[in-house]
Amino acid sequence: MKATLPLEGIRVVEFSHMVMGPACGLVLADLGAEVIKVEPAGKGDPTRNLVSAGAGFFAAFNRNKKSVTLDLASPGGIGTAKKLVATADVFLENFRPGALEAKGLGYAALSAANPRLIYLSLKGFLSGPYEQRTALDEVVQMMSGLAYMTGPVGRPLRAGAPVNDMMGGMFGAIAIMAALRERDRTGRGQYVQSSLFENAAWLVSTHMMQEAVTGKAPVPMSAGKRAWGVYDVFTTADGKSLFVGVVTERQWEIFTRRLGEPALLDPAYATNNDRSRARETLIPLVADMLARRSCAEIEAMCEEAGLPFARVQTPSDLFDDPQLLAGGMVELTLPDGKATRIPALPLQFGDDRLGLRMPLPKPGEHNEEILGPLGA
Repeated sequence: MKATLPLEGIRVVEFSHMVMGPACGLVLADLGAEVIKVEPAGKGDPTRNLVSAGAGFFAAFNRNKKSVTLDLASPGGIGTAKKLVATADVFLENFRPGALEAKGLGYAALSAANPRLIYLSLKGFLSGPYEQRTALDEVVQMMSGLAYMTGPVGRPLRAGAPVNDMMGGMFGAIAIMAALRERDRTGRGQYVQSSLFENAAWLVSTHMMQEAVTGKAPVPMSAGKRAWGVYDVFTTADGKSLFVGVVTERQWEIFTRRLGEPALLDPAYATNNDRSRARETLIPLVADMLARRSCAEIEAMCEEAGLPFARVQTPSDLFDDPQLLAGGMVELTLPDGKATRIPALPLQFGDDRLGLRMPLPKPGEHNEEILGPLGA
């Protein structure tokens, strides 16, 4: 683990729940900031008790944080919150628009007491006609065309992870770090925002530009209209699913030489654009060739030749993935005492990775440490 961390000395107060806000706080915490998670008095953050697809939310996004509990329905709780934010460099929240302003915890009130404060709001939408709407990751995936591009033709499908929540939190962290840099010059904080919808729109910007360049609307990725001829998932002789990509002329030369199949030398497949246009015949041809070989044989061929490949895995497979186990995992203890592993942030500083400094906090575990000096 890195000995010194970039955001050491920065205090962050996190008023957030679910994924977007906690993901933002996680990035800052892993980078060394003191992140104080403010939870409702009693049971704490509701995501601690979610089930099914939400069961992993709290464990995934709340390491390296401290926890305090406050009752924001009471004047005393609001007063303590204001005292706490007065000691902070950063305040981040993902409540519905206007909710914190109504409690006296909006940017105007908090920055008046702490002019150096950077206040991040994580919202469904940035300024515009939609800004008061309620949004979810799935909502903006439908609105932006991301679900359209992901699913089978005629059947829009959300991505298999909360990509907009997590990336929206990541962009929030970028905004905070940019505002901290600007504060170094000006001495003043500012109000910044990150959102779900605009993030989702950014994710599909390549498809928008595809239409701008070609004059044709993009079709879902499942329709197989790829920029490269061989760029697909194939079934091997032993029943494994394996993605293989051939994306340059040099890779095509290596691929055809290693397979040694004369049919691939057809002039119809001479260039990448030719192969892309001929996918309807090329993909079944390659599929038949690879179906006669084992997964391990094809993987060894691709690895040796420097060709892109990937066995289709499940998230469960990553617990034992050799690449992640070589330094890309954080050892974590769950609230029930079970030991597990979780991928670290995908960053490396020289030879150093970011790791665990503090375990998942119990609700209010740091009340005395954090709130005691405030007289609360």
